[in-house]
Amino acid sequence: MEYQKRFIDRALAERLKSAGAVLIEGTKGCGKTETATRAAGSVARFDADEQIKLRMELDPKSVLDGLAPRLLDEWQEYPQIWNYVRREVDERKLKGQFILTGSATPDDKARRHTGAGRFSVIKMRPMSLYEKGWSTGEVSFASLLRGEMPASETVPFDLGELAEKITLGGWPGTIGNNAAEGLRFVLDYVALIAEADLSRVSEKRRDPYKVTRLLQSLARNISTEAAITTLAKDAGGSDGDLDDETAAEYLSALERLMAVEALPAWNTHIRSSDMLRKSSKRHFADPSLAVGALGLSVDKLTADLNYFGLLFESLVIRDLRIYADAHSGKVFHYRDSRGLEVDAIAEYPDGTWGAFEIKLGMGAVESAADNLLKFADKIDATKTKAPSALTVITGNGFAYRRPDGVNVTPISALTV
Repeated sequence: MEYQKRFIDRALAERLKSAGAVLIEGTKGCGKTETATRAAGSVARFDADEQIKLRMELDPKSVLDGLAPRLLDEWQEYPQIWNYVRREVDERKLKGQFILTGSATPDDKARRHTGAGRFSVIKMRPMSLYEKGWSTGEVSFASLLRGEMPASETVPFDLGELAEKITLGGWPGTIGNNAAEGLRFVLDYVALIAEADLSRVSEKRRDPYKVTRLLQSLARNISTEAAITTLAKDAGGSDGDLDDETAAEYLSALERLMAVEALPAWNTHIRSSDMLRKSSKRHFADPSLAVGALGLSVDKLTADLNYFGLLFESLVIRDLRIYADAHSGKVFHYRDSRGLEVDAIAEYPDGTWGAFEIKLGMGAVESAADNLLKFADKIDATKTKAPSALTVITGNGFAYRRPDGVNVTPISALTV
C-alpha cells in the first residue's frame, strides 16, 4: 500500500535536526512505525526481533549500533534502553541519532534519568480526515487562528457516509476498507485491549469482562465530563459495581496505552464571578473505538442522532488536536458554573486562541454562534488575549463568515 503522507512527517524531520533523539508516542495502529521507518537509517524492532532480548541481556548498548537515525521500535518493551540512549546521545554529541516509538508509556520508575536536552517528544494520533483524503482542505486551521475569513465550496454530505468514516476511523490499516471491515478492525482492537493490553501495561492480570464494561461506559459517556463514580457504576455488571479505585486504575492504564485521552478544562480570566469547572472530558484516541466498544453498525449510528452527535464531536476534537499539534498548540474545553459551555478551545504557546462549537447539522449554527459570542463577551481582555476566531464546525454546508464575525466551516473542508 502506498504511504499516505502525515503532518507528523515534517515535524519529525525538524526535530531530528534539533535533538539527539526523537520519541514518537501514540496508540497502537496509528502509524508510528511506518512513519518512523521512512525517516530511519536502520531499525531495531523490540517487540518482534528475538535477538533483541539476548542483546539486551548481554550487551544492551549494542542494540544502538546501526545507521543513524536508528529506530528503536516499541522501545517500552525494554524501558531500560532509555538510559542507554540518553548516555549515547551525550557521548556522540550529534543530532538525529535515534528515533524511539512506543504505544504505551512505561511507569515512572522506567525513566530513572530525565531526557531533557536529549529527547524531543512528538505525539502521534490516528489520521485526520484530511490525511485520509476525506477533507478538501479549503480551510486552514492556522488561517482561522490568524483571523482570516474562511471560504469553501459546499461539501458533499451523506449521514450514512459520515457514519462509515467514523466507523473506519483514522487508522492507516483501514484505508480502502468498507464499513463492515472497519467495524471488525475496531472490534478486534477493543477486544485486544480488554484481553491483553491492559494487563500487560498494568503488569498484573485485569478482568477482561470488567475492562470491556468500562470501555463500553466510556463509549456511552464520550464527549462528556462523566465522573469516575459514574463510570464505575455504569461499568458494573451482574456482580456489582466496579469500585472507584479499580476504575481509576483501569483508566490510568488506558491513558498509558494512549487509547483514552482527557480533554482538559481551559482556565482563563473572565469578567464575571462565575466559577470555572475543571473536570476533563474523556475521548478515545479515535471515535471509532467507541463504535467498537458498543458494537455499533452504521444503521444503528444513524438511528440515534443524539449519540451520533457526540461521536461527531469526538471526531472533530481528534482532528483539532492533530491540527493544533502541528503548531505546538493544545486543545481544551470550557464550562462555567452557570452551565455555559464551549466544545473546544485551541491555544498556541504565545496565547493566541480560538473557540469552537461543534454541531452536526447547519440547523444548529445560529444557537452555536450565539453561545460563542456570549462566551467571548465574558473574557477579561485586560488579562487574556481576545479570541482570534470564533468558529462553528459542522458536518455539512460550506465555509463562510457570518455578519456577527463568527466563522462557519464543515469539518470536511478543514486542514492544518
